Amino acid sequence: MASTGSTTAAAVPEVALPSGDARPMPVIGLGTAVMFHVRPEDTQDAVLAAIELGFRCFDTAYLYGTERQLGDAVAEAVRRGLVRSREEVFVTSKLWCTQCHPDLVVPSLRETLQNLQMEYLDLYLIHQPICQKPGPPVFPAKREDARPFDFKGVWQAMEECQRLGLARAIGVSNFTTKHLDKTLPFATITPAVNQVEVNPVCQQQKLRTYCAEKGIHVQAFSPLGGQSWNGEANAVLESEVLAEIAKARGKSVAQVSLRWVYEQGVSIVVKTYNKERLRQNLELFDWELTDEDRLKISQIPQKKLQGGAFMFYPEGEFTSVDISEINFAEE
Repeated sequence: MASTGSTTAAAVPEVALPSGDARPMPVIGLGTAVMFHVRPEDTQDAVLAAIELGFRCFDTAYLYGTERQLGDAVAEAVRRGLVRSREEVFVTSKLWCTQCHPDLVVPSLRETLQNLQMEYLDLYLIHQPICQKPGPPVFPAKREDARPFDFKGVWQAMEECQRLGLARAIGVSNFTTKHLDKTLPFATITPAVNQVEVNPVCQQQKLRTYCAEKGIHVQAFSPLGGQSWNGEANAVLESEVLAEIAKARGKSVAQVSLRWVYEQGVSIVVKTYNKERLRQNLELFDWELTDEDRLKISQIPQKKLQGGAFMFYPEGEFTSVDISEINFAEE
């Protein structure tokens, strides 16, 4: 695979968020979701390596347990002179389901900021349109811990986070058009971002069109297909269509997928702690797919995303015990 060398932070495009004092968000960021046992120092080392390579956007969440490691890495990057200040780094974290109670939103963000050792977040997201009994995350969630989701109350508390200056922009994650329809009528601040799965086998055309009409920027997690919950093959990385395009372009399958996501006007959160793959993930901006490539990718069969299949859902619209009926993708 041809290499373009190191990518500087200045070479990574940015997207302006529809929020008063939010800084532009780099279109590619490093995710820190830890699915299996990872030593805290591994996360810190990966963030530092990413900053050295040119990453300036980082994604964490209360659920991940990596907020403190991310904060430590950013502080160390400032000490080493890799960045001049925390202001140069765009940091996102998320409110977990057990925190999705109007009176817990602001305190939860303050706890996140304490973990990060920061005075503000660049972006704070509601992690899921799901509410559970307050307390630490438990998997699988118990039926008796389910609570109705107060869309109005939780979103108004998110708006208070922005008014207080604790978050420069606010948004949501895993929200479908149905969830957004429940939120937007009373929102005085429109969600700046909806972070959802987007990749060539989960293209989310309906949701992306809806968000564009509402002025909500879409950010992709699992742009390379993500983790398998049931042992299935990764439909992105093992796609014959993407492999054919990658071979013709002298790129990796991962780069073709990331480039396709970027060309849709969608920003990207990609997870790897491997330094060479970090480097490759930045090599997206000096080439493009052809019209023929895009046509082939548009015809890839779409999978039905089971975004919340690892947990039980709360009452109301999520009462079904058969979670196979519930998914966070719309086509």
